[in-house]
Amino acid sequence: MRSDGGTVITSAQLRAARALLGIDQRKLAGLVGVSVPTIQRMEASPHVIRGNVDSLMRLLRALDDAGIALIDDGEASEGGGRGVRLKAPPSRGTTEEAASTPGAGEPS
Repeated sequence: MRSDGGTVITSAQLRAARALLGIDQRKLAGLVGVSVPTIQRMEASPHVIRGNVDSLMRLLRALDDAGIALIDDGEASEGGGRGVRLKAPPSRGTTEEAASTPGAGEPS
């Protein structure tokens, strides 16, 4: 995150995120709703990706929805510097969890 609250992504982060997801440029373009050449231009950008704000916001949203967490400079990470990582999937309450919780499902 930047000091103004906006998220930035570098071309290296984008390539790494796509690799973590195991998808090609065509699949990513489909998820984002942009053309393959747009993804190619983003990945070829030097450093921080610049361009159409709407396309960048859709890209960031698609990566977030796919479980990618962007690591900015200064954020806690093992190796330091910018990067990406897969986020832990959101926990979903299951009947197994409720069954293993003492008192779960009992009337109050």
